[in-house]
Amino acid sequence: MGQYGVASIVIIEDEQRIRALVTRVLSERGYEVRASATALDGLRTIVDTSPDLVILDLGLPDLDGMELLKMIRAVTDVPVIVATARGEDRDVVRTLDLGADDHLVKPFSVEQLEARVRAVLRRTSGGQREERIVVGALVVDVAAREVTLDGDAIHLSPKEFDLLAYLAERSGEVVSKRQLLAEVWRQPWGGSDKTVDVHLSWLRKKLGESAAESCYLQTVHGVGIKLVEPF
Repeated sequence: MGQYGVASIVIIEDEQRIRALVTRVLSERGYEVRASATALDGLRTIVDTSPDLVILDLGLPDLDGMELLKMIRAVTDVPVIVATARGEDRDVVRTLDLGADDHLVKPFSVEQLEARVRAVLRRTSGGQREERIVVGALVVDVAAREVTLDGDAIHLSPKEFDLLAYLAERSGEVVSKRQLLAEVWRQPWGGSDKTVDVHLSWLRKKLGESAAESCYLQTVHGVGIKLVEPF
């Protein structure tokens, strides 16, 4: 959090009217807000101030917002809400695959934007992270980095644990392989899906299941993977 526990936000938006309105309203509602009109100035502000959240427009004058999102992900895991006029499915999927935490399509109300800000901050705040996650008979102790299934300890490699913990924190939510590569392996510009597949295979084996007979780890073909409580 920013000074005195106030959440700090960087807005990167080239349209002056929107930039001024969002800055004013969020400031009035208790956030510490800095605004930039260009991609490079916004990136500089992010690096210099380490904000709690970034609101990013894609139509910037000096650099496409998608490229800026890649650059942001290369230096920080700060939560990013993409707020843009681009609302095609392919644009939404690409921004999420590149590491955005949410995608909001213009026009939108400031009230809707603030609701998204609150939701993302709740999900990503270190102080809000669950230390012990229970999904059915599976228990992931994030603080102790321990996993049990039906009361029996499951011994995982560090990366297997990171992968399972990431999925457990998003239980029921489909996560793409690109998102896993970006968040778990810190490879924001992509990498081999095979890396994820291999670790998922190892993880399934240790949980006593397989891709053909899944229990906790379910593949959503063409989309990604999700951790669920067995029926």
